[in-house]
Amino acid sequence: MPAAVREPDRSLRATLVVADNRINGKHRRMADEAHPSDAEAIGTSLSDPTAFGIVFERHFDTIFGFFARRVPRSEVGDLAAETFRLAFDARRRFDRSSASARPWLYGFARNVLRHHVRSKGRETVALRRLAAVSSPGDGDGDGGETALVDALDAAARWTGVAAALAELEPIDREALLLLAWEDLSYADIAIATGVPVGTVRSRIHRARTRLRELLDTGGQLPINRTDSQKELEHG
Repeated sequence: MPAAVREPDRSLRATLVVADNRINGKHRRMADEAHPSDAEAIGTSLSDPTAFGIVFERHFDTIFGFFARRVPRSEVGDLAAETFRLAFDARRRFDRSSASARPWLYGFARNVLRHHVRSKGRETVALRRLAAVSSPGDGDGDGGETALVDALDAAARWTGVAAALAELEPIDREALLLLAWEDLSYADIAIATGVPVGTVRSRIHRARTRLRELLDTGGQLPINRTDSQKELEHG
């Protein structure tokens, strides 16, 4: 009979574990160096401005989408670029205890949007844009008549929601849309808007209560996840 295979002794197992940890640790350090956090990139950009490009590449699509839902497509690129220009100029004031710059960038984006809308007297146009975001297609695809009816019904409901949103106080509507569309947590909205988390909660509560009053009974608000879920996930 063949001799029994000896189990590696404890010292050998310990050596293997240490070696494995060092290898994995090295890989993690290499990954961290290749993909710095926003805070690290912004810190580096104080001496090497090109490092801010990491933040730009990481969050441009998000900020672009913020404007695309609110202004005509032809204006989106310029407003997104202005947001990052302002953020770059103010990067020394970024709180580097926050790993992500996303909420901070939204703060600039909302100010850029507010100035743009007010300077052109286009608040009504921006609100109408809400109703067009989720418009259905032509209905000539593969969905058939039932799909077309469902799409038209959904569009009608969304138009009602958009009209109701237009009736909200601007600060309440802004907080609700940052929660619903931008998927920000209460804490992130507080950073973006520069108010305490408690104020954010109050604004969103007022907005949701008023929307329920304006919408038909049982109308669904355009929010994918519950507020409590977002607070648990994002703090």
